[in-house]
Amino acid sequence: MCFNVLHVLLFSWADAQTQIQSIAASFDQEAAAILMARLAVYRAETEEGPDVLRWLDRQLIRLCQKFGDYHKDDPNSFRFSETFSLYPQFMFHLRRSPFLQVFNNSPDESTYYRHQFMRQDLTQSLIMVQPILYAYSFNGPPEPVLLDSSSILPDRILLMDTFFQIVIYHGETVSQWRKAGYQDMPEYENFRHLLQAPVDDAQELLHTRFPMPRYIDTEHGGSQESGAPILTDDVSLQVFMDHLKKLAVSSAA
Repeated sequence: MCFNVLHVLLFSWADAQTQIQSIAASFDQEAAAILMARLAVYRAETEEGPDVLRWLDRQLIRLCQKFGDYHKDDPNSFRFSETFSLYPQFMFHLRRSPFLQVFNNSPDESTYYRHQFMRQDLTQSLIMVQPILYAYSFNGPPEPVLLDSSSILPDRILLMDTFFQIVIYHGETVSQWRKAGYQDMPEYENFRHLLQAPVDDAQELLHTRFPMPRYIDTEHGGSQESGAPILTDDVSLQVFMDHLKKLAVSSAA
C-alpha cells in the first residue's frame, strides 16, 4: 500500500494597509539592519559603490515615510517609535563601513571584510556595522558612549571594539599620569585599576573571538593616534539625521 504525504506550511500575512500598527510594533530593527546590510554587500559585488549607497538611502527614506510620525514639510515634527529609533544610525554607520567604503582598502581586504560579515551571527554583525565604544573613568564602571570624537576626554580611557580591531585609547591626562608612573605608586592604586580594567576586557575579547582581532594600545599624541584633523565629505550623525528628516517629510519626495 502506498501513502502520499502532503506537507503544508502556514504563515501569517500582515497587510501593510490594514495592519500597519501591528507591523510597526513587531519590527526588529537590529535584524532588519543586518538584513539590509547583507543585501547592500551583495549588491556591492556587482554594482558601483555610489549606486549601492543611493539604493540604501532610498530604502531608509521610504521606511521613514511609511512608519514615521510627522507633518508634511515640517522636519521638526518627525518622530520615530522606539522600535525604529536605532535603525537610522545603523544605516549611517553602514554607509561608512569597510563593507561599502573600499577607499584605502585593497580588493583582498574588502573581500575579507565582506566574507566575515556574511558568516557571523546577529550580535557580531552589529558590532561590525556599528562598533562599540566604552569609556573608563574614575566616575564609575565602564559605560557605553557615542561613537564620536566628542567622547574623547583627557581623563578618560576608551575601548573600541570594531570586531576586526580592539583599540584602547588613553586620554591626554591619563597618558601623562601613566608616563609619570603613578600606577606603580601604592597611593595611586585606583589609577592602576583604571588602567588595567580595559586591558582585561580587551584580553577577554581576544581570547574568545575568531578570527582574533588586531590589538592596538595607543594614547593622546601616540604613534597609533591619527594626525591632524582632516576635512572630509563625511557628516556627523546629527547632520545625517536632520537631512533624513527633511527628505522624509518633503511633499516632493
